[in-house]
Amino acid sequence: MNVSTNLSVENVPSPEPVCTVGPSQSCRHALVDAELNDLLYIYEELVRSRFSAITNTLKKLSIYQHELDFVTHAQRIAKDNLRYELPLDLLEDAWVSGLNLRALHSYCTFRSFKECVAKVRFDQASWREVNALHTDYIQSCGYHTVNISPCSDGRLQGLLSFILRLAPSESVFVKSYAGAMFDIEEDIANWAHRELERLSGGLPGSEERNYLKIAAYHYSSSNPGHEGCAAHGSDTNKAIESALARLNGLRAAINNTYGRGAAPEILLIGVDTDIDSICIYLPDANGDIDPDRYIDNGVLYQQSLGMDLEAARNYISDAVAKVESQSGTGQGAGKMAAGMRNLILGLLEANLSQIEFVVQYHAGRYAVIGHNERFICAGEAMNELHLRNKFYFAHLRTVEEGAAHLDVGIKIFTNLNIKHGLAVPVLVHYHYSSNVPGSRERMIARGRRVKKAIEARYPDLHARGFLNCQIAISDKAGTERCTFIEDEVKAAGH
Repeated sequence: MNVSTNLSVENVPSPEPVCTVGPSQSCRHALVDAELNDLLYIYEELVRSRFSAITNTLKKLSIYQHELDFVTHAQRIAKDNLRYELPLDLLEDAWVSGLNLRALHSYCTFRSFKECVAKVRFDQASWREVNALHTDYIQSCGYHTVNISPCSDGRLQGLLSFILRLAPSESVFVKSYAGAMFDIEEDIANWAHRELERLSGGLPGSEERNYLKIAAYHYSSSNPGHEGCAAHGSDTNKAIESALARLNGLRAAINNTYGRGAAPEILLIGVDTDIDSICIYLPDANGDIDPDRYIDNGVLYQQSLGMDLEAARNYISDAVAKVESQSGTGQGAGKMAAGMRNLILGLLEANLSQIEFVVQYHAGRYAVIGHNERFICAGEAMNELHLRNKFYFAHLRTVEEGAAHLDVGIKIFTNLNIKHGLAVPVLVHYHYSSNVPGSRERMIARGRRVKKAIEARYPDLHARGFLNCQIAISDKAGTERCTFIEDEVKAAGH
């Protein structure tokens, strides 16, 4: 079997990056935080190194699998290269039936992810507190809560801390859905929960602030017909229309249920995942969004490159005002609220740093513009890891409800893994609350039901060893994170 690294679908980028360093060209924008970019790159390299070592480690093991002291040798290699040992049951019988490289690859993928989660506070300490947009800034714009629903595509996993430079906090919630098609009923419940907290005094200083819902779709500027959103068939217009329909549907549902004016504000953002540039669609005075009224930050970066800080900031502000007051196509009913305008200006300025991050560290365009995820996370995502293309997320309470999300993931991993001889690793993960008696046991039971249902949905892959599921749970009210259920079984001597 060929143990290969994850490979994306073949693609040939065509448009030029927003900036190319050359003899007469310096890609250094006055509004870019170069120090933060350096810190994020160190973090990116650190996390990626934990996964990139897997393939070479397994290749080494395959060479020595028939030696007399293979198990001892294998554990030494794993400790040296991966910093953890491998399951004995996957090593001891290698001399008889050969090394189960598919199972080992999946185990190492899960274990490396668990290492990243365990070390997240240390890994992110250097940049979390210096990220551009903190809770104070969000509150100064008039929002007590920002709820973001990006597409579950792995290329958007860096949306919060990289692309938008929003500092993770208790005021910012991220939950991904295939195609950014968030569940309106679930979002109504989330909004109602925060409103209850606000009205009961659980959100201090929130009386004059509002709730903001953001949907983030994505597209590919260099291969739009093939490397856009898989859930929408790489149709960018469909991705825009669908995300906007969900935002408008949420607003209408809350207004219809709780009275006109109760609904949260909405914002639509598009991400060019080739270069991490964003498009922001500007609401009008009524909060309405028109798909023809937007600002392209990649263009702003190019146009303001070479200006001093004040001139560049004024240029961006003027560009937003120009789009906001345009007539004809995309004309809105007046200018947006001052708080929304300040938030948009902050997001645009912060994203300039990410555009230059890709210029500086990825030659202006990611080498792999398509999918390159390591595994599928099914159930509830872990938001601790902020990095592009680590996993594809399939949001589901039951497999029947989330079948479409899961099928998209399997389709992606058919190209990434299966056609190269590797299994699809699926981490079935749910959160429980230690404040609720019996919650942990119920989530373990749910994880086992979902695991069985996933294996039943793809029986051929499961039977041939091309589907490996691992159950994990985390405590949303405490410190337990990504505990593998099998770990507990082994500890109990079963």
